[in-house]
Amino acid sequence: MAQEAGEARAEAVSGTPRRGPLDYLIILAGVAVAVAAAAPIVTRWLGNQPDQRLVDLEVYREGGLAVLRGAPLYDFLTQPPQLLPFTYPPIAAALAVPFTLLPWRAAQWAWTGLIYVSLAIVVWYAFRDLIRRTGRWAPLTAGVLVAATAWLDPVRDQVRFGQVGLFLLAMCLADCCARTPRWPRGMLVGLALAVKLVPGVFLIYFLITGRREAFGNALLTAVVATLGGFALLPSDSSGYWFGALLEGGDRTGAVDGTTNQAIQGIVARIIDEGPARTLVWLVLAAAVAWFGFTWARRATLAADAATGTASSSLLLAGVAIVGLLSVVLSPVGWIHHLVWMIAVFGALAGDGRDTRRCLFAFGLWLLFLFPIPWWARALIGPDHSVAEVFAGGVLRDAFGIAALGSILLLGTWLVKRLDPVTEREDPSQRQVGMGTLGA
Repeated sequence: MAQEAGEARAEAVSGTPRRGPLDYLIILAGVAVAVAAAAPIVTRWLGNQPDQRLVDLEVYREGGLAVLRGAPLYDFLTQPPQLLPFTYPPIAAALAVPFTLLPWRAAQWAWTGLIYVSLAIVVWYAFRDLIRRTGRWAPLTAGVLVAATAWLDPVRDQVRFGQVGLFLLAMCLADCCARTPRWPRGMLVGLALAVKLVPGVFLIYFLITGRREAFGNALLTAVVATLGGFALLPSDSSGYWFGALLEGGDRTGAVDGTTNQAIQGIVARIIDEGPARTLVWLVLAAAVAWFGFTWARRATLAADAATGTASSSLLLAGVAIVGLLSVVLSPVGWIHHLVWMIAVFGALAGDGRDTRRCLFAFGLWLLFLFPIPWWARALIGPDHSVAEVFAGGVLRDAFGIAALGSILLLGTWLVKRLDPVTEREDPSQRQVGMGTLGA
């Protein structure tokens, strides 16, 4: 009895509950669920034909090899049949050098493992309140959520191509949503910006929400990393910033392809190439940018004024809106870039107490489980009726339309629902205690 009392006092002093056998079983169960969900995806894509495995990782790795050999970084193409060029800033090639030291097969497995580690980090920041609410069952909750998000079409494409999208998403979410970061806030966004330009939208976000220190840290980090690229690879850096970058669409692929779910891709599938298409795209992009950043600012300022889980959801909503803007405003926003929808699901679900919010999150999750834009292509052609072709055209843009709709949903409906200034009584919001979340 004396020993038990001493252990209880030690727990009270440390603030950390003592784990028992059940807790370790719950942790193992959470890991097992996540691994079981990921295993078929990994088996499918790492067991694919050799010339179809992680083709974007091959681009990064070949970029790293070019750095080691002193070969021109923006002149090479990967092996047939892909023939892909390097399209990222030179510092990205330097960061890929460690993967050139591994055999190609080992590099694939290492990269895939890092993708799922990044997914776990994303799930934690997106669903933190829901996970914490489940108390000692939190590891199993996290495992189930990792499993559920692993099967999203954009996430599967991250593994299929060996992409960096989840790395960048994890960095941006952690930087913007960590309550007490152990790094200068903004640094991770700056590093993400140095690797790929699209996270640059968060510089605007930091400015319009008054996060000037984060803006300075992000900009400084990006500049230092870019100057480091010039120091390591002066010729390639000049070639990128004053050459390859300006080629944009020519190096990244056709803008009217199904996988481009950005505004320009949607417009390009409706209007033939020419001044009219460019004008329509610019007008729509400007309108979406104006409203999107306005709503992101509104959500974030509401989060600053709110408390508890409402504050977390509003902050996440603002960050998710900006993340989606990085996709839809880009000239090319591929389907695998829409991993930002995970942040949307988390902002909507919150701690899981609001039924209507959870239903919206579930509906969007269900939509992104299936490759609907690719299925819709089968409805487009001379053998189909006008109605089928029209439906196929709309469904072909389903992910882009859903991303735009999510920006609207988060920036208007969710903010009104949670903002302490504007919220109203709603019968779908259950009035319950905080439970384990408040512990």
